[in-house]
Amino acid sequence: MKKKVLLAPLDPVHDIGLKMIKRGLEQNGHDTLLMPPDYSQEEIIKAIVDNDVDVVLISRTLGYGVAEILGKFIDLAEAAGIRDKVKIGIGGMAIRPELAAELGFDAGFGPGTTVEEAVAFVEGREYVPSESGIKQNKKDITQGYDYSFRNKRIEKLLDTIVDGILDYTSNKTSTAILRAELRRQILDSTDESEKQKLRQEYARYCDDVVKSFYEAGKYREKTRPLTKDEVKALRGYVDDVNFRMNPIKLQHTDKNPAVFIQYGTGCPFMDIAHIKSCEAWGADGVVHFDPSWGARTEGFLEGYITHEEDGSIITYENLKSIKESLAPYTLWQVRAHRGLNTPETVLLAGKIGADLTKINIAYGSLSGGTDPSRLTVDAVAAIKYAAEFGMPFDVVTNEELSGVPAFKAFAGMLIVSKLGLRLGGKPILQPLFCYSPEVMINGQMVDNYVDFNAAKIYCLRNIVNAPIWCGAPIGFLTQTEDRVQSSMMTALHASLASSLGVDAISIASSDEAFSKGPITAASRIDTLRATQASFRFFGHADITPTENAKKWAAEMEEGIEKVLEAVAKKGNFVDALYQGLLGSREDGAYPGRAGRNTVISKS
Repeated sequence: MKKKVLLAPLDPVHDIGLKMIKRGLEQNGHDTLLMPPDYSQEEIIKAIVDNDVDVVLISRTLGYGVAEILGKFIDLAEAAGIRDKVKIGIGGMAIRPELAAELGFDAGFGPGTTVEEAVAFVEGREYVPSESGIKQNKKDITQGYDYSFRNKRIEKLLDTIVDGILDYTSNKTSTAILRAELRRQILDSTDESEKQKLRQEYARYCDDVVKSFYEAGKYREKTRPLTKDEVKALRGYVDDVNFRMNPIKLQHTDKNPAVFIQYGTGCPFMDIAHIKSCEAWGADGVVHFDPSWGARTEGFLEGYITHEEDGSIITYENLKSIKESLAPYTLWQVRAHRGLNTPETVLLAGKIGADLTKINIAYGSLSGGTDPSRLTVDAVAAIKYAAEFGMPFDVVTNEELSGVPAFKAFAGMLIVSKLGLRLGGKPILQPLFCYSPEVMINGQMVDNYVDFNAAKIYCLRNIVNAPIWCGAPIGFLTQTEDRVQSSMMTALHASLASSLGVDAISIASSDEAFSKGPITAASRIDTLRATQASFRFFGHADITPTENAKKWAAEMEEGIEKVLEAVAKKGNFVDALYQGLLGSREDGAYPGRAGRNTVISKS
């Protein structure tokens, strides 16, 4: 039924909100009369009487004297004899529903009120908030990419190198691969006695720390199992939060990338609390960080386990609790790119239902501490698992943080990507958006942070049609301990990534790089809100790099080709890693020692 609505600001100048509501009411077929902002209360009451309106909407933005001013308005309405005939609502920054009810208004609308809510009040119906934020769809970062190579010379070199990798690994295995298959059998078995026998065999391929867990029930130092009450409380917490949560959306346009956060507090309960906070504030995906010590330990523990150090312990139970806590649209990555349990990590992730994993031989063996030969053998098995379970995997290039030039880092990334394609996987390129040692030394970011980061994307797009996920995280080393500065740098890098058309980004919390202790949920929300604001600010507008970006992209592509030529000429990818062709000691890259001399010949 059509209503006659009078809208009046009780402020000297503020009437923007009422103008928006006026438009919404008229679109819904109602008649409206908007009063100027400088009218007195008596003049507004007279207009209500003269125009015989059905509903009055008053706005009050300024907070001083609000109770006295609004109380007087209701008194005047009663004195004029219209209070029982006209429905009166009040809204604005200074308003809360409780205050409005106390002063005698029919409804009060505070900050964040939507036009739809005001229309529902006028029409006398219950306002049902839109649930569009909850009904998000899980994104496929690889959709629409055919992995065709535009640079055929580079593709040919990659094929030669991949042939060598597959030949090198064809007759080799490792304790990690043996453990992964035993883990599969343990998970698939329904016979507890059989499981115990399999665990005994599994322990044979573990180091002493893990072996003592299976043989004597001993936990690693600073590590303990969660109690039954803690696990029960965790499930109750997740159910409660899921019931109450109504997530916001970060993206303003379709071109904005998916946004990932990283977690690894050491405690599954704390991890899930951080994840739920980030889901509520719009995160599209989450990345599981394993402990530093876990990457150098042979074998996994079992059970719900917490510890006091960085990263979160990978067990079937820990990962399963994360999976069960996630919103249905949240992308979940379990990274597996740098340690002695790479194949088993990917297997566990696949069995539990992770969406993504992370594998890069070059980074893991030159900056991640794992022996190149061991990780090459393990990575081939891990990529096969990723393909089996349909998990795309990103190929991170964080070795730039050590000082390895982008062209060398990208050469390693492309080798692993081509290997993944050959084995039926879906690789995702992950160039690092950061102020890396390379640019500190060579000065590509003296003027701005735009050109060199843009050059990386231009270069990769010139080479291959593949998805790009910038990380990890974006803006790293441009941030300081100042939360405002850190959030702003994250937002600017996010906008640049969006302008360049990337598919996803990883962002840090505003205190992550300089936390000197636990990372807070509030600091995670800092950067999520800043990223949302930057997407809204630019919309479909773009950031325009200077000519240096294209120049540096061409130089980068030329450098990649030369590195690949050297690796192909060497004839052995593993030897190329040991000898520094994909990152030398002078660059700050050192072949890892964990797992050295543990590769097993099948013959």
